[in-house]
Amino acid sequence: MNRRGSLAALGCGAAAALGGCSLETEEERGGKPAQSPLADADTPAQVNTGRSYPLAWCFSSGGPRGFVHVGVLKALHELGLTPDLVVGSSVGALVGGLYAAGMPMAQMTALALEASVISLFRLNIMGPGWINVAGVADLVNDAAAGRRLQHFPTPFAAVALAQGSNTLIAFNWGNAGLAVQAACSIEGQLAPVRLRDQTYLDADLVSPMPVRLAKSLGAQRVLAIDASAYEDQAPPGAESYRESDLRKRALTEADARHADLVLHPEFGYYTGVSREYRERTIEAGYRQTLLQSKPLLRLHSSQ
Repeated sequence: MNRRGSLAALGCGAAAALGGCSLETEEERGGKPAQSPLADADTPAQVNTGRSYPLAWCFSSGGPRGFVHVGVLKALHELGLTPDLVVGSSVGALVGGLYAAGMPMAQMTALALEASVISLFRLNIMGPGWINVAGVADLVNDAAAGRRLQHFPTPFAAVALAQGSNTLIAFNWGNAGLAVQAACSIEGQLAPVRLRDQTYLDADLVSPMPVRLAKSLGAQRVLAIDASAYEDQAPPGAESYRESDLRKRALTEADARHADLVLHPEFGYYTGVSREYRERTIEAGYRQTLLQSKPLLRLHSSQ
């Protein structure tokens, strides 16, 4: 599989209003999967590991803004910092998943700079929607060398939304590519992913930066990386975009209050997929994260 998939077209969408989001796990809801995950090592699922994670990194959605996550990771790597758990929503699930699978930083940077959009998409011959992002599944499974989520070098959860409800699920078990594909399947634009008797979509409309979910999984402290726009920088003529930004800000702020540290790099309002945009966005994430090296080092050294 060619790894030059795109980090560009994922996970944006307009953010929804705050009400009604459930952060309950499958067990807290009293529901059980149709087949025990322990008997099915492949189908993505949320499994209660019973573990406590001293520090989680939580990567937000953001579409093409997700290139900033690569710059942040580059700086964190340079500072010698590592997490005990990685959680991601939408494009944050893709970037976070590649990191948690063990992709070398130099390779991830090259992928982000050289990525093409077309290799991600497939014609969807079964079920709703004409197009899916099965290329995302191939990309992640290739990077993971076929390992399932429960065998990742760094524990990882891809956050998706059960279609037809506001129930989040944190896939931490099973086929990594399918889990990340589900997390990146934008509602109304890309075909959802069916697993057992449920379909799953991008969680951006409900939980673009799932800090509270990371804590419900056992994270004691959370570093959140916010790839959303600075809505106060919206130029004249961008009013419709700003309305969407404000809706998303309400969602990210609700989770940011539960984070121990939030990185929110600034790199301009408009997005794109050009080489210049990618380089600028990655560099902004890298430089602005290094400027936060002291609080980052304190956070990672806390007991």
